[in-house]
Amino acid sequence: MSSVAGLVGQASIAAYGASKAALIGLCKCLAIELAAEGIRANVVAAAMVRTELAERMFATLGQEQTEAIRASHPLGFGEPEDVANAIAFLLSGASRWITGSVMTVDGGYTAQ
Repeated sequence: MSSVAGLVGQASIAAYGASKAALIGLCKCLAIELAAEGIRANVVAAAMVRTELAERMFATLGQEQTEAIRASHPLGFGEPEDVANAIAFLLSGASRWITGSVMTVDGGYTAQ
């Protein structure tokens, strides 16, 4: 698991963004190193998903700031199931020829 923060810049989260970008780089290296053994490595980069942690963050931000974040996601906030479905696909045989990839599950956040 990574985050869209590893793909695009955002103020005030440099360390977090750098750590998520590092996971993407690690995944790509592992994909090459492990391919001969038939092991695939991929990353899911999610944007804002409605979780307990996110809800606690929204409570501290207030309605106006929360709405600004929601507006940056054209399809709105995601649900945990949205990310789980992407992971299930990558674990399935339907993705047998996918390795070293970043699957962005972000409701359109990075399309802007």
